[in-house]
Amino acid sequence: MRRRISWLVLATTSAVVASFVIPLCLLVRTLAEDRAMAMADQEARNVAILVAGVNPNNALRRLVSDLDQRSPPQTVVVTSTGQVIGGSAEIATDPEVVRAANGAAFTVVDDAGGRVLLPVVMGDGTAVVRSEVTTEQLTEGVTRAWTGILALGFVLMVGAWLMAAGLGRRISEPLREVAAVAHSLREGNLGARAEVSGTEETQELAQALNGLAERTGELLVAERGVVADLSHRLRTPVTALRLDAEQVDQPEIAARLQDHVAALQRTVDAIVKEARRPVRTDLTASCEAARTVRDRVGFWSALADDQGRQLTVRTPTSAVPVPLSADDLADVVDVLIDNVFSHTPEATAFEVTLDVVDHEAVLAVTDSGPGVDPTRRRPGSTGLGLDIVQRTARSVGGSSHVSSQGQGTRVEVRLPVRPKS
Repeated sequence: MRRRISWLVLATTSAVVASFVIPLCLLVRTLAEDRAMAMADQEARNVAILVAGVNPNNALRRLVSDLDQRSPPQTVVVTSTGQVIGGSAEIATDPEVVRAANGAAFTVVDDAGGRVLLPVVMGDGTAVVRSEVTTEQLTEGVTRAWTGILALGFVLMVGAWLMAAGLGRRISEPLREVAAVAHSLREGNLGARAEVSGTEETQELAQALNGLAERTGELLVAERGVVADLSHRLRTPVTALRLDAEQVDQPEIAARLQDHVAALQRTVDAIVKEARRPVRTDLTASCEAARTVRDRVGFWSALADDQGRQLTVRTPTSAVPVPLSADDLADVVDVLIDNVFSHTPEATAFEVTLDVVDHEAVLAVTDSGPGVDPTRRRPGSTGLGLDIVQRTARSVGGSSHVSSQGQGTRVEVRLPVRPKS
C-alpha cells in the first residue's frame, strides 16, 4: 500500500510539474529571443536615425563601429549608392537587403540567427540598415534558466515522494501491525492483541480483531469445560460396568463382558480425544515429527518389553517438520501402536518407521500378527481410532492407508513436510 501511494503521488506530482515546467521553459526561450530581437531592433532604429542625419561616410562608419563594439547586435548599413558600411560587400546583393531596399521593413529569425532590416529613404535613393544577432545571443541565459526550472521541478517531486512515503507509512504500519497480530493468533497465540492506532478504519479493524480474539478464547474455554464434563460423564458408567462384569460368576461370560467393556472404554477414549481435537487443531501448528515419534515409541517400549514384543524403530537423524501439533502427532502414533497391542497376541513383533519420500513424511507401523482384511474391522474394534488418524492426516493434506498380505498388517500415514526455515 505504501508503495502504491508513493507512486500515485509521484505520478500526480509529475503531471502537475510537467504541465508547468514545459510551458515555463518555452516561455523563457521566447522571452530570451524577444529580448535579443528587441536589442537588434533598437540598434537598427538608432542607426537609421544616424543614416538620415549623417551624410559623410567616414563619420557614419565610425559611429556604426562604435555601436557594434558596445552592444551584441552587429549592424551593417548599405547606402543608397550600394556602399556597405560595417560588413562585406556581398551583403549588398543579399535577397533580404534587396527586399528592404524596395521599401519593406521586416525581421527574420531562423537557424542562422535573427535579423532586423529597416529601409531609410534618402534624397538619392533608399539605404538599408541591417542589425543581426547570432543564435547564441537569441538563447542567451536559456540553458541556465532551464536548469533552475528543472531542478526546482525535481525538488518538488522528491519532496512529494517523501511526503507520500511518510503518509503511506502512517497508513500502512498500523495495518501491518494488525496483520502481524492476526498471524500470531493463527499460530495459536490467543493472548495477542492489536494496538488501536492509525486511521479510523484501521482502529475499527484492530478493535474488531481484538474482539474476535477474546470471543475465540471464550469459546475455547467453554468447549474445554464441555469436553471435561463429557469425559467425566462417560467414564464413570464405564467403570461401573467393568466392576459389575468382574462380579459375574461364569468365566466365559465374564471374559466376554470384559472384552466388551474394554472396547467400550477405547471407544469412550477415542470420542473424548476427538472432542478435544478442535481445541488444538483449529489453530495452525507444527512439530518435529522424528522427535515426537521417538518420544512416543519410548513411552510404549516398556509395555512392549513387558509383553515380550520385539520393537524396532527407525527415524531420520535430521529434523522432519510437519504441519501437525506435537500432541496431534503423538495421538496418531498412540492410536497406531495401541492397535498393535489391542489386536495382536503378546510376543508379536512390530516396527515403527518414519521416512521422507517425495516431500512427504511417511509414518508406518507394521506388525507380524495374523493380518486382517483392510476392508473389514478387526474383531472387537470400533474403527474410531483409524478414523481419527485418517481425519487428522487429511486435515493437513495427508492420507492414511491400511494394507495386509495375509501375515502382518501395515498402517501407513503420509503427511506433507514443511519447508525448513
